[in-house]
Amino acid sequence: MNRKVTVVGGAGNVGATVARSIAQRELADVVVIDIAGTKAAGVALDIYESCPIEGSASRVVGVGVEDFAESANSDVVVITSGVPRKPGMSRDDLLQVNYKIMQDVTAQIVKHSPNCIIVPVANPLDAMSQAVYRLSGFPRERVIGMAGVLDSARMRAFIAMELNVSVENVSAFVLGGHGDTMVPLPRYSTVAGIPITELLSKERIDAICERTANGGAEITKLIGTSAWYAPGASAAQMVEAILKDQKKILPCSVFLQGEYGIRDLFVGVPVKLGAGGVEQIIEITLTDEETAALKKSAGAVKELVDVIKV
Repeated sequence: MNRKVTVVGGAGNVGATVARSIAQRELADVVVIDIAGTKAAGVALDIYESCPIEGSASRVVGVGVEDFAESANSDVVVITSGVPRKPGMSRDDLLQVNYKIMQDVTAQIVKHSPNCIIVPVANPLDAMSQAVYRLSGFPRERVIGMAGVLDSARMRAFIAMELNVSVENVSAFVLGGHGDTMVPLPRYSTVAGIPITELLSKERIDAICERTANGGAEITKLIGTSAWYAPGASAAQMVEAILKDQKKILPCSVFLQGEYGIRDLFVGVPVKLGAGGVEQIIEITLTDEETAALKKSAGAVKELVDVIKV
C-alpha cells in the first residue's frame, strides 16, 4: 500500500472503528494516533492481526501524540479526538473542551500532512469542522465534516424498520447541522425509488424524523456513551469515496459560500466526494418550510461558532 490514512483519537471507540474499517477494506495503510499511546499501539496491533484473516495487505501502526510525525504525508486525516458525550450532555456542552483539542490536533496535521484532506468527526460537529477549517488554512474542499452520512443512515434504518424492507432499498437525505435542529427531507427519501410520502402517513414520517434528530441521544441513553459503529462506518465511507475517487453523492458538513442562501458557515448539504475532496456542492430545490428549517439549523450552528470565534 502507498496511500495513508491517519486516525487521530484512534484508540477510542469511533476512531478504532474507522481504522479497522479502512484497514480491512484495504483502502490504505493506517496510522492510529492517540493521547493514550500504549492503547493506540495495542489497538493498531489488534487491527493489523485481523488483516491476514480479512485478506488485507494494509499496514497498521499505533503511536502516541508525541510521535505525530508517523502520520507524515497522509492522504486523509480523520479526527475523532474529543471528549465523548455522556448521558444528559448535549453536543453543545462539548464545545470549549473539544475546540482546544482541535487547536492542538490541527497544528500537527498541517505540520506533517499539509496536502491532506481532513474529515472531522468530533462534536459539536459543524462547529468543530469550522474550527479545523479556520485553524488549518486549507481550502474548503479539503475540510469535510462527517454528519449527514450518519444521520441519513439512521433515517434509512428507521424507515426500513417501519416498512419492514431491506435497508438496501432505502435512500434518505438529512441536511443542516448535526444536532437537534437537523433537517430530514422525507420528499427526497425513497424506498426502491418510491417517495416515503406515498408509503407512510405524515404521523409516522414525523416520528421517524424526530427519532433521526435524536438518534445520537437515544444511543447514549442506552449504552452510557456516544455511538461508535455507525459513526465509524460513516467516516470510513467518506474516506473510501475520496481515496477511490468515486464521485459519490453524500451529505456532508461543508463551508458554504452562498449556497442555499448560507454564507461563511459549515452546514450539512449533499456534495460530490472524490479525490479532490468536495468536488461539487449540489443545490436541491427546497420548499419554503424546508428552507426555513435549514436556516434555523444554520442559526444554531452560528451560535456555536460565534462562541469560539471561528
